[in-house]
Amino acid sequence: MVGLISALILIPLVGVLALFTAPERNARPIALFVNALAAFDALVLWRHFDIAAAGMQMVERHAWIPAIGAEYLVGMDGLSLLLVLLTSLILPFAFLAQKMGRGFCALMLIMQSALYGTFTAQNFVLWFLFYEMSLIPAFLLIKIWGGENRDRAATKFFLYTFLGSVAMLLGFLGIYLTRGSFDFATLAGLGKDGLLTGKLAWVAFAGIFLGLAVKVPLFPFHTWLPDAYESAPIGVSMVLTGVLSKMGVYGFVRLLLPLFPNEIRIIGPWLLALAICSIVFAPLAAWAQSDLKRMVAYLSVNHLGYCMLGLFAVAASSVGAAIDTQAALSGVFMQIFNHGITAAALFYLVGLLEQRRGLRGIGDFGGLMQRTPILCGWMSVAMFSSLGLPGLNGFIGEFLIFKGSFAITASFTAVAVIGLLVTAIVFIRAMQALFSGPLAESCSAFSDLLPREQVAIIPVTLLMFAIGLAPQFIFNMFNATIVQMARLFS
Repeated sequence: MVGLISALILIPLVGVLALFTAPERNARPIALFVNALAAFDALVLWRHFDIAAAGMQMVERHAWIPAIGAEYLVGMDGLSLLLVLLTSLILPFAFLAQKMGRGFCALMLIMQSALYGTFTAQNFVLWFLFYEMSLIPAFLLIKIWGGENRDRAATKFFLYTFLGSVAMLLGFLGIYLTRGSFDFATLAGLGKDGLLTGKLAWVAFAGIFLGLAVKVPLFPFHTWLPDAYESAPIGVSMVLTGVLSKMGVYGFVRLLLPLFPNEIRIIGPWLLALAICSIVFAPLAAWAQSDLKRMVAYLSVNHLGYCMLGLFAVAASSVGAAIDTQAALSGVFMQIFNHGITAAALFYLVGLLEQRRGLRGIGDFGGLMQRTPILCGWMSVAMFSSLGLPGLNGFIGEFLIFKGSFAITASFTAVAVIGLLVTAIVFIRAMQALFSGPLAESCSAFSDLLPREQVAIIPVTLLMFAIGLAPQFIFNMFNATIVQMARLFS
């Protein structure tokens, strides 16, 4: 009998088959229906999830390749549930963002299935299969349906992620040959006393770190991201920033931190320095951009840098109090979810501006508040959420990350505040250029948000308010997981 998690992974793949048995014009309605089924399955998983239990739940285990210790092993804890729900939210949002043909929808559904698998697999071979399965559709979507520089952007995306994946695979092969297991829980138990020794430990650590750092991306492995986000179709950009980037952060939480706690403590200051560079340099680069998509892309690096700051602060120090460790980790988990919905909304709104104007430069617009007040209002909500305004979802995660990290490593966290200030400047500058001043002649015929566009954006922005004002329903998903993780780092 197929379990709920396996059903969730299979639903999008069944949808792919359905696409090729129906007329081309029905591709997007079918994809949206499939997403509705997947979202219902995800809600059922949430309903059956025991928020008081810390370990893996709804585990499904079947023999697969016994000769190498590979199993079909899936399960869910608080972080997995959070990311499954995020995927179930962002994918239909992306399908509503633009017109899509059969091939486009099929690749998106394959990527969706792979994301569900990545966030629930508990054996490295299975996890790596899903991980790579998500990257190939993303490459093809950029390569075939991307913008002007799609060939260069797709090639750069593929090379970075492929080389990172090879490095990660070699690292895990070293672990398997030494320890004889691909099981995450087994390896995490061994990691407490040192998974590997000597140079082999550092080689395996470097390989896995490189693969995950490229995916987040963490400075200085981020240079593929602006080109990919700029050239990708708007729906693909939403999925890249909203969900695929979370695979890297998830990998750090699930793989690197539990398996190599000693190595992380040794080079902790250097890792924190990389996180600070992501936080500070990315918004400075965003400030220099005239293209709205590149601006949002660089700010995405900045916001994921906060996640890495919280993780590295907790993992690199053994002096933090339990309450500070839990605060930082709670902030990281909340930031993962909040950044996903906020960044996707920003890319969607930038896409609406590009559809109306044919261009997306900051200087190509002006005075939009006079012509499109509803669009400007909802876009302002997304921008204020991204810069961390109290009362919106972005504030919750960032506040907890800084609260926990400052108590653990005050010096690095103090420098990270610069990133908050520059991010605010970037957004205020963009809002002033886009919304204020005289109405640009090229924008005089703009239409405000259409009903179908409001259906897409308003629920997401209302969710930003809901989380900002009453975030406990999100915290309840992963509180038990956070307590368990905090003990690991104590």
